[in-house]
Amino acid sequence: MKIKKLAFLTVGFLTLTSLLTGCGNTSTSNPNTTTIKLGVNDNDYRIWDYVKGELAKENITLEVISFADYVQPNIALSEGEIDINAFQTNIYFDQFKTDHNLDLTSIGTTVFAPMGIYSQSLESPTDIAESGKVAIPNDMTNGGRALLLLEEAGLIEVDDAAGLIPTLKDVTANPKNLSILELTANQIPRSLPDLDLAVINNGVAVDAKLSPINDSIYIESTDTENAVNYYNIFAVKSSDKDSAPLNRLVEIYQTDAVKVLIDEVYGGSRLPIF
Repeated sequence: MKIKKLAFLTVGFLTLTSLLTGCGNTSTSNPNTTTIKLGVNDNDYRIWDYVKGELAKENITLEVISFADYVQPNIALSEGEIDINAFQTNIYFDQFKTDHNLDLTSIGTTVFAPMGIYSQSLESPTDIAESGKVAIPNDMTNGGRALLLLEEAGLIEVDDAAGLIPTLKDVTANPKNLSILELTANQIPRSLPDLDLAVINNGVAVDAKLSPINDSIYIESTDTENAVNYYNIFAVKSSDKDSAPLNRLVEIYQTDAVKVLIDEVYGGSRLPIF
């Protein structure tokens, strides 16, 4: 496959908390205890509960704060309301920082949520017949990611100049004259019976009771250069990048024990990348 250069944004995933005094607040009740506020965008705290327990052994208190969108975790981080966040991909993070002029930095990776190609009739994407129907998400970022996945699967070619967010206009070769339909992401799983192939982003697939690992007929690899753009990360204010408590949080997260928890919580739909 051709490697695309980083440009623009994609959707993203977890947010971390930011330390209020370089790496956390010192508790007024116990001056030897540091508090870290971690921002996320889901309500499943099983992994964070484990991390919280391990940090407590080192007199570090972890507070997990859930946000309802993908905007506020970075704004709250920049404004010092949280110390670290863990909800987003590299590409989303880089574009958000540029768009909002924020001085934030990644200090570690968390998981990878691979996009997959699904079919109810084919065993491989290359089995698709001439003029077959293929659906991709109709939003710019996931649609572009889907086109790159179709290219990786050997079905189309995309203009390198389009970077990571190509559109249908950037398709330079379509040997089988495939009909590529842009549908609302949540509509695609329901449309599978009427399609030859469907490119479905990870979260939508899971919500539709599809296993990205087991049910897809082609899936993004974690070890391509393009995949790095979709790794989820821990983010902090740049001034806190060397904070000992924050980096200790990342160290505890990036352990074999957490790998086991990730598999238990997500059933293989999200893959640890550490």
